[in-house]
Amino acid sequence: MKSMRLGLVGLAVVLGLSACATTQSPTGRGQTLLYSAAQMQQMGDASFEEMKKQQKVSSDKKLTQYVNCVANRVTAVLPDQTQRWDVVLFDSEQVNAFALPGGHIGVYTGLLKVAKGPDQLATVLGHEVAHVLAQHGNEQVSRGQLTGVGMQIADAALGASGVSNRDLYMSALGLGAQVGVILPFGRAQESEADIMGVELMARAGFNPAQSVELWQNMSKVGGSQGPELLSTHPSNSNRIAQLQQLQGQMQPLYASAKTQVKNQCVAPK
Repeated sequence: MKSMRLGLVGLAVVLGLSACATTQSPTGRGQTLLYSAAQMQQMGDASFEEMKKQQKVSSDKKLTQYVNCVANRVTAVLPDQTQRWDVVLFDSEQVNAFALPGGHIGVYTGLLKVAKGPDQLATVLGHEVAHVLAQHGNEQVSRGQLTGVGMQIADAALGASGVSNRDLYMSALGLGAQVGVILPFGRAQESEADIMGVELMARAGFNPAQSVELWQNMSKVGGSQGPELLSTHPSNSNRIAQLQQLQGQMQPLYASAKTQVKNQCVAPK
């Protein structure tokens, strides 16, 4: 009975946290967010500083200028124009990029070999910035926090009830709890970022049709698994089909925006 009471109390705590922090993503999907914007910015700032210490920053001025040009156009159409964005090009063969709360964008030089031209680079940057806009980082950390609370409750309950093979039970529970900060974003979040990202690039004057070309290029990289950027993304066929369906909505945005673009971004040869 003692272990049961402990489990029920713990469950109530978790459900209470979920209820008070549940909100909707920009596409209407339910989210549980436990952290404030200030807390997420602090995490993003610290993570980015650590990455700059641990990874080599590119010294190629032309490539850096090009990446900044594309990133600046994408961030210029964001709703919050008070946020300043720090863009860093890392010298690495990784085919990857990321954005963090607090206004940080990281791009790996390996991505530039796959993202052919500014429109395709804008596809990736729009996608990564969309993760920040949709508070996917907060959602992931919150899930990890709730999972950690749940694991602690289960551990205490098992210990109090004297269950044999306690470590085995905990291992089994842990195996089903591989979520949050220890894994990349999930497929629902990735699909959401695709939708939001292609709109961002179109509003920034980049051709959304190139988003389809970009993901086709991605599917050819790294064999059957593809590059790290695709680790938990929707299947290439589903992603491309979704982006193709969005073209009817996005092309008018692009047609309107491209006439107002003053800063053309040209990839170095």
